[in-house]
This record gives sequence, structure tokens and C-alpha cells, in this order.
Amino acid sequence: MYLTDRSTPPGADTGQGRRRTPGKVAPVVLVLGTVSLVTDISSEMVTAVLPLYLVTTLGFSPLGFGALDGVYNGVSALVQLTGGHLADRVRRHKLLAGLGYGLSALCKPLLLLASSLGTLGAVLALERTGKGLRTAPRDAMISLSTPAANQGRAFGVHRAMDTTGAMLGPLAAFLILRAAAGGYDAVFGVSACVAVLGVLVLVLFVPGRPKGARTDGPADERPDGGGAANGGPPVRVREALALLRLPRLRALAGCAALLGLTTVSDAFVYLLLQRRTGVGEQWFTLLPLGTAVVFLLLAVPAGALADRIGRRTVFLAGHMGLLTGYALLLWAPATPVLPCLVLALHGTFYAATDGVLPAAVAGIVPEQLRASGLAIVGTSQALARFSCSLAFGAAWTAWGDGPALAGSAVGLLCCAAVAGLVLRPTGGNR
Repeated sequence: MYLTDRSTPPGADTGQGRRRTPGKVAPVVLVLGTVSLVTDISSEMVTAVLPLYLVTTLGFSPLGFGALDGVYNGVSALVQLTGGHLADRVRRHKLLAGLGYGLSALCKPLLLLASSLGTLGAVLALERTGKGLRTAPRDAMISLSTPAANQGRAFGVHRAMDTTGAMLGPLAAFLILRAAAGGYDAVFGVSACVAVLGVLVLVLFVPGRPKGARTDGPADERPDGGGAANGGPPVRVREALALLRLPRLRALAGCAALLGLTTVSDAFVYLLLQRRTGVGEQWFTLLPLGTAVVFLLLAVPAGALADRIGRRTVFLAGHMGLLTGYALLLWAPATPVLPCLVLALHGTFYAATDGVLPAAVAGIVPEQLRASGLAIVGTSQALARFSCSLAFGAAWTAWGDGPALAGSAVGLLCCAAVAGLVLRPTGGNR
């Protein structure tokens, strides 16, 4: 059922002793989903306006924008390994996640002061450091509170709530830009306030693991996600690195990186769509809204489908949908329906991959190393996407947007074919 096969390594989460009504989602998943919803409103307000702000207001070239976009998506990758290992070592997933959310919130008002490539890069790098710290501990809490058979559904529910914020963020930015003079500063200021609210929800409502907390009973009833991660000696770096000896984890991390190398960042997709269809600048911030709506509608069904028919199948199908979107941007006539089709395929891609990938990792990695395993795979994918942003920005500057996208499309097709072979089920498993 996982991306490679369904056999379970020693110490991996089997879901035994965690009986729950099929389809029921643990309370911690819903609370973390609420934190992500609020935080994503803040983050996506900035993400929605950043491409246009940098290119049209500050006059950055595609190469300069590609460098900043690469920083925005790549710095968190380097920090994910640290955040994941520390969460496993100190067994305080909530603490590490809270530090990450707090750091990102602190950086939002600093965007009001940054106007050069260097200062913007520093602020965005610091903000993404916060994201890198929180991602693996948060996903570990989700996976440790959920039986193995329902991992896809649980991550789907979380990603659907997260995407609700991603949907509301661009809408809020759109309304602020229409209503406020000097709208970009207003967007950054409101974003900072919303980010603080997300941190408060985490601190007040996500259970921690205080002294004397329960370490017995069902995992979803134990603070901080429970499971083996709450007992035993501290996890050492050597143990975390030993995860790379698991053939399935290596295959998963390698394929995630390979596909990430040819996955054009969201910001470039929206800029390409605006150029192809002539979408006005006042409507640009609504383009991410289209992706978010489709992602929201399909995240839970896609996760449940992956649990049922195989995560490998759904994961690769999502990349085929993205490839179809690239083809439409390259060759379809610029009709009013084109933005709808591209955004629908873009949202489908995220629904079929964003929650399915960590659900697959959860079936491979032992509980006490769950955050570290999630960080290894997440880092490999994020670093690859960082490289793609730099390469795509350089190719756009040198040869134009069409040839750059065509090269990415051909690369994605080849990488998907390789991933299909590497992740091929063995022994009759899916």
C-alpha cells in the first residue's frame, strides 16, 4: 500500500493496540489542522503578492526572483533535518513545532523593512527556517496519533484544513490590495498579526508532554502524539542517519528528490499563467486561490484513495496531472478556460502528493525516529525544488519562459518514468 511495498520493518508503526473506528481522525490532528489553517492564511497572503511585488514593484529579474524563490523553498529543507532530529531526541514535538511557528511569525513584520535582494533574502531565509523547524515535528505528531491503515486519510484531513488557509490567504490579500493605499505594506502587516494568532492556538490547544504525563494507553490519548517516541533513551544522530540503510526509505527519498528537480515552483506557474492568458495584476493574487480550492476538495478523498489502492499509484498520478498542466501552458490556446484547467490540475497534483508522501514515510520509519524519517524525505524533496527554482529562473532569463517550461516538462516525464520503476511494488504488493 505504501509507495514501495507493504511489508513492515522492525519497529515500524503497525497500528496495533490503537483500535479506532475506521475513518475517525484523532483530536490532535484536528487541532494541528487548525494551527496550520491560521498560519497558512498568514503565509499565503505573503506568497500570493510576493511574485508580483518583487518583479513589478522592486524590478527583480526572473533570475533574481528565482534565487529568492529558491531561498524561500530551500532553506527550510536544510533546517528540517535539525528540527526532526531534535524533536525525536528531546521528545518534545510540540516545543520544536512552536519554536518554528513563532520564528516565522516574528519575520512577517520584517518584510516591511526589506527592499533589497540581500535583506529580502535574509528575512525569507529566517522565515523558512521556522517552517523547517516545525514541519517534521508536526507531521510526526499526526502520524503517531493515527493507525497505519488511516495515515493517508489523517494527512489528507490536515492538508485540507491547511489548504483552507491557503485558500483564504490569497483572498485576504486581494481584498486588502483593493481597499488599502500602499497595499503591499498592509498585506505584510495583517499577515504578521494572523501568524501570531496561529502560535497562540498551538500553545493553548495542542497537548504537550509535561512531567508525569501518561505514556501508556492508546497513542491518540497521550500528549504530544504518544507512541514509542515518548520513552527510552535519547535518540542519537547515528541512529537517525541509520535510517538511510532502509532500502524503501532511500528509494522514497531519492524519487521525491528526482521529481522535485523538475517541479516548477508555484510562483513561476502563476507568473507563466498570467503571461499566457493576460490576467490583470489586480486578479493575480487570486490564482493561488484556484489551486487551493481544488486541493481542499480533493485532499481527503485522495488520501483515502491512497490508503485503499496504493500510495505509489496516487503519488505518480498526481505528477502526471502536473505534467498535463505544463503541456496546457505550453500548447493550449489562451482561452478563458485555460486558467481553470491549469489551476485544477495544479491543485490535483498537491492533493495526490502532499499528504500521501508523509503517509508513506510513516509506514516505513519506527515511531521513535518518525520525525527524523519525515525530515530526511522532506529535505530531499525541498532541496531538489530549491535547485529547480534556481535553474528555472536562469533558463527563463537566458532562453525565455517557453523553452524553460518545455525543458521542465520533458524532465518531469523522464523522472516520473524512473520513479515508477524504482517504486515498483515487489512480491505481489502494491
